[in-house]
Amino acid sequence: DVYKRQVYGITSALFSALPLLAAVPGLLIIGWFVRGADSIGTAAAGALAAVPLATVSWLVAYALLTVIIVRLLGFGMREGYHPVRSRIGWQAWATERVMDAARTLLFPLYSSLLTPVWLRALGARVGSNVEASTVLLVPTMTTVGDGAFLADDTMVASYELTGGWLHISPARIGKRAFLGNSGMAAPGRTVPKNGLVAVLSAAPLKAKKGSSWLGSPPVQLRRAADSADQSRTFAPPTRLKVARGAVEACRIIPTMCTAAIGVGVLLTLDVIAERISFVVAGALSGLVLLAAGAVAGGAATVAKWALVGRTRVTEYPLWSPFVWRNEVVDTFVEMVAAPWFANAASGTAVLNFWLRTLGAQIGRGVWCETYWLPEADLITLGDGATVNRGCVLQTHLFHDRILRMDTVELAAGATLGPHGIALPAASIGAGATVGPASLVMRGEAVPPGSRWIGNPIAPWTMP
Repeated sequence: DVYKRQVYGITSALFSALPLLAAVPGLLIIGWFVRGADSIGTAAAGALAAVPLATVSWLVAYALLTVIIVRLLGFGMREGYHPVRSRIGWQAWATERVMDAARTLLFPLYSSLLTPVWLRALGARVGSNVEASTVLLVPTMTTVGDGAFLADDTMVASYELTGGWLHISPARIGKRAFLGNSGMAAPGRTVPKNGLVAVLSAAPLKAKKGSSWLGSPPVQLRRAADSADQSRTFAPPTRLKVARGAVEACRIIPTMCTAAIGVGVLLTLDVIAERISFVVAGALSGLVLLAAGAVAGGAATVAKWALVGRTRVTEYPLWSPFVWRNEVVDTFVEMVAAPWFANAASGTAVLNFWLRTLGAQIGRGVWCETYWLPEADLITLGDGATVNRGCVLQTHLFHDRILRMDTVELAAGATLGPHGIALPAASIGAGATVGPASLVMRGEAVPPGSRWIGNPIAPWTMP
C-alpha cells in the first residue's frame, strides 16, 4: 500500500512538470530571438517579438503531450469496479488529472470548432456537428452523438468512488442531446436522443428519447423545445463556419498576452537585479506581480468593452458573431485575468472593483469569492451580499443552441453558498440564504429572510 500511494504522489509531481516541459521549445525560440542582445532594451524587444511563436509552440507541445499521455493511459482500461490502488484505478485517476489540467491550460481549444477534433484525438468517440465546452471526461469510455451539446464544466464517464473501489463504465450522450453546465453523465448513464439534462443535474439511470431531467437525483422536467432557424443552430452554411473559425483563431491572442506579461515580469526583475541587487529584486517582486495583475485585469476589461460592449437581456443563436466574440472575451478572463489577478484577488475589494469595470453593479461591503459572472452587466449584488467560492451567477443558458441572457440579482445581505448556481432571471431576496451546492432555478425569486438548499432548492429547516 505504501508503494501504491507513492505511485500517486510521483505521478502528481510528474504531471505538474508537464507545462514546464512543454515550455522548452518556446524558451529556445525566445533564446534565439534575444541572441546577441547587448542591452536589456534590445533583449526585451527580441523576447516580446518571440512571444507569438513561442506561445504557439507551447500550446502545440502541451497538446501533444496531453494526447500521448491520455492515449497511453487508455490501454488496458476496462469497465467495472476496481480497487482504488490498482493499475486501472491509477489509470482512470491519472487520465482525469491530465484532462482537468488541459481544459485550463488549453482553454482556447474548448468551446470552439476544434473541440470535437481535440476530443477525438484523445480517444473519445465524437459525432459530427458536436458543440463542446470545458468537458471533463474519460475518453475511452465516452461516446457523443451527432449534434450533441456539452456545456461548461460537464462531466462524462468520470469515475465514481465508493468504499475503496473505483467504478468506470461507458457513458453516452445521444444525438442532439444537451448536457447543461456542471451536468453529469456518470458511468453507465445515457443522455437520450434529443434529451436534456439541466444545469448541475445528473443523467438518470433510464430515460426515454426527448425527455428532460433536472436535479440530483434527477426528476423528469416538462419542457418544449424551441424552434429556431436551423441555419443558425444545427445546420450553418459554410460562410458562417469560416467566419466563426476566423473569430475563434483570435482566441490565441489572450494566451499570447499572458505570455507577454510573464516575459515583462521577468525582464523587470532582471533590470532591478542588474541595476540594484538580487535582494531588492526579490523584495520588490510582490509589487511587480501586483502591477502585472493590474495589467491583466485591465486587458480583460478593455477586451470586454471593445468586443461585446454592454450586454442586455436578449438572445442570440449559436451561429452569430456576438456569441463568438463573447467567447474571445471569456478567454481573456480565463487565460489573462484569472491566473495573474482574479484567482489571487478572490474575496477582496479589488476583485469587486474589477468586476464593476466589467459592468457589474456591486454595492458596499460585498464579499465575492468568484469571478464567474459571465455577462457582468446583468448582475446586481446589493450591499453586504455574499457570493461564496465556486459560485456561478449564470446569466445565460444555451438550450436548443440559442444563447438566452437575463439578469441575476442578490439583494442586500443575501447569501449564495459555496458552489451554488443562480440561473437567468433568478433573484435572492434581502437577507435570504441559499445553501452550498444549490441551484436557484430560472426566474425563481427567493423570499427575503428565508433559507433554502438543494438542487433544485427547497426550504432549509434547521434541526
